Amino acid sequence: MLRSMYAGISGMKGFQNKLDVVGNNIANVNTSGFKKGRITFQDMMSQTLSGAEGPTATRGGINPSQVGLGSQVGSIDNIHTQGNRQTTNRTLDLALEGDGMFVLGQDLDNPDNIDLEASNISFTRSGNFYLDNDGNVVNSDGLYLLGEGATNGALNGNLNRIQIPETAESFSIQGNGTVTYVDEDGNTQNAGQIRLASFSNPGGLQKTGSNNFQLTNNAGVFTDGDNNFNGINDLVIPEQDGSASIVSGALEMSNVDLAEEFTEMITAQRGFQANTRIITTSDEILQELVNLKR
Repeated sequence: MLRSMYAGISGMKGFQNKLDVVGNNIANVNTSGFKKGRITFQDMMSQTLSGAEGPTATRGGINPSQVGLGSQVGSIDNIHTQGNRQTTNRTLDLALEGDGMFVLGQDLDNPDNIDLEASNISFTRSGNFYLDNDGNVVNSDGLYLLGEGATNGALNGNLNRIQIPETAESFSIQGNGTVTYVDEDGNTQNAGQIRLASFSNPGGLQKTGSNNFQLTNNAGVFTDGDNNFNGINDLVIPEQDGSASIVSGALEMSNVDLAEEFTEMITAQRGFQANTRIITTSDEILQELVNLKR
């Protein structure tokens, strides 16, 4: 009976964590670029009352007798499925259709030798970008959108910020990430090309808040074959090598399904209630044992 009480406690803790994950998903149902979480459970180590015995010449085999000791959290996964697209008709709102993530940087004193250990690089699917006072394309936290820079209207092969001159009359962003603008003389110039990061295991990325992810050792290799961010060679061109296409004037919304989350919430609530019932039932039986001598 004491085993059943501790098993009930472990179940309650697990379903509390499940409710936390479901609650976070529901809270971010309208967060652009958000990727929902999912929790899985595992059984704990079982107490073996008697081990298995093989068959003999005169008797058949015997299976082991074990009593489980409850459940535990197995994993909390980030599900990187495609979110719905919402049209905004704003040029700097960018949605990704397919695999890949925008690359954000900060403290870019030397853009061609960025130190990943200093947490200078982040990845995101949230494409609401803006222009700062210098014409750099940034996100809502001021992190620079990175890509291949341009010199005198031609791509220069270096990783840099995407910058649009103050004298530009207008600008546009194509599906392959090319950013062009019309100068004061009416000529079309190249401001750079947005690059994307592609991972073999995007579920291995770590959430850091503000819709951003950070690289871990389990996220998968970059294009140059290692797990370190070394610059432009680690990034892919949109619409090439199976990478995503960039849609200007739209945002990718959360991939949270409210109907599914409410169902999971009801399941977690009932599971929690069932485990509390295990504890109260075990307590009632223990109370009967204590009162036997009366």
